[in-house]
Amino acid sequence: MKFFSKETAVSLFLIVTLGWLIPNISLAHFGVLLPSDDIVEANESSQITLLCQFMHPFEQGFMELQKPESFAMFTRGKNKDLLNSLKTRSVSGCTTWIGTADLERPGDHIFYFVPQPYWEPAEDCYIKHFTKVVVNVFGLEEGWDQPVGLKTEIIPLTRPYGLWTGNVFVGQVLLNGKPAPNSEVEIEFYNKDKKIEAPSGPYVTQVVHTDPMGIFSYSMPKEGWWGFAALNEADWKMKHEGREVAVELGAVLWVYVADMK
Repeated sequence: MKFFSKETAVSLFLIVTLGWLIPNISLAHFGVLLPSDDIVEANESSQITLLCQFMHPFEQGFMELQKPESFAMFTRGKNKDLLNSLKTRSVSGCTTWIGTADLERPGDHIFYFVPQPYWEPAEDCYIKHFTKVVVNVFGLEEGWDQPVGLKTEIIPLTRPYGLWTGNVFVGQVLLNGKPAPNSEVEIEFYNKDKKIEAPSGPYVTQVVHTDPMGIFSYSMPKEGWWGFAALNEADWKMKHEGREVAVELGAVLWVYVADMK
């Protein structure tokens, strides 16, 4: 019995063969934490809002973000729990969160959230991004380089606010409180409204590696928010459908750069 014509057989062969030749494109994941302002002056409102998201920043592809395990503000060596301030906001059919914080004293405020693990079938692993942003409050520039004490985090070695386009940002990746050498750091622009179109895939996510002391650097070429996600595999596994799978730990930091005008 003849099931396929010669032409059909050739077509099927080409589909299968070319399918193997197409690269497996995996978009970078980022925890996102964006404040309504990264520099709050004394004459401005003392309350800010913060967006908590999980997404592909350049492509503006959103993913479901369950309520974070923690959402807090770190300043003057102390943490303030902000978890109860979170409210849900649906974006592109996915759950995101918006929180608020009252700013009472001058100094740098480090905001962060720790998400619940996200299962990514395309990578066959769980993803957990410890996400931070620094807000300068009322002109006192102290505290921006302090560790919060997260499982993994990026410590700024360049002040992470008041940056001009083209400035070089330098950071140090910590894992379990120690420098994380040879960590891959993915970098993306928060491409709001998708105004920027990448000429090809590699332009979407920039990639650098840390040196033996966990240090990396990058110069931001455009005004806006930039995210740095330093990736390492956890030294523990999680169960998914009865089997143990890897956990990707991401140390994420967001910085804003402005054009000189």
